[in-house]
Amino acid sequence: MKFARFTVDSKVYSGVVTEEGLQEITGDIFESWEYTGKVFSREEARLLAPLVPNQVIGIGANFVAKKEDLPSELPEIPVFFFKPVSSVIGTEEEIIIPAGTESVKFESELAVVIGKEAKDVPESEVLDYVFGYTVGNDVTAPSFFHKDGHWTIGKSFDTFTPLGPVIETELDPFNLKVTARLNGIEKQNSPTDLMIIPIRKMISYLTKVMTLKPGDVILTGSPVGAEFVGKEDVIECEIEEIGVLKNVFAAVKERQLS
Repeated sequence: MKFARFTVDSKVYSGVVTEEGLQEITGDIFESWEYTGKVFSREEARLLAPLVPNQVIGIGANFVAKKEDLPSELPEIPVFFFKPVSSVIGTEEEIIIPAGTESVKFESELAVVIGKEAKDVPESEVLDYVFGYTVGNDVTAPSFFHKDGHWTIGKSFDTFTPLGPVIETELDPFNLKVTARLNGIEKQNSPTDLMIIPIRKMISYLTKVMTLKPGDVILTGSPVGAEFVGKEDVIECEIEEIGVLKNVFAAVKERQLS
């Protein structure tokens, strides 16, 4: 089942994507919801990020180029970071390159959406707490990384976390390919079995540190091939079973003095 958020005539709706169109729903997608009976066509609706996350957590440097490169021992402490929910945008929205730099990096990723409160969850039970999956783009401005290795500023600018186009609930996350096309040219294409820290292990680890809540989004890492981009470049992050997350990069607009 594919869940979406969208606007029609400036009003925000939640819905399920069907062959008939976008069927409006009401209620909490993580708890209880129902159809209203109203259906919108895809042509009249503009897709938003498929949820307003509770929080966004990313993992760094989590893909290798080929299976032979997978380490025999996993890192004792994975490299996790937070991204502000204010950085979240949807498909077809502009990614703004901040003042002070002319280029940023795209990072196409599988994003996991948590559906139930999770604390101290063993790896074998992790998927019971997952609501679904969407596509993420962990946009990054390395020129704003702290010299001591802190990533927060370089990951946190407004528009730096595109998500979408939908949340897919019926998906095998271990048999997917994460891809990206820059101006129509493929740059990333890796199966999820090239993750260094697998999905079950990373989520189980997080639940031993913090309590995950419904609506938390976990970015699971980006394949080899991410590149620097500039204004007017078009990035399409895709997982075939979910859809295409498409955005255009734009330079920051200087404030006009009154």
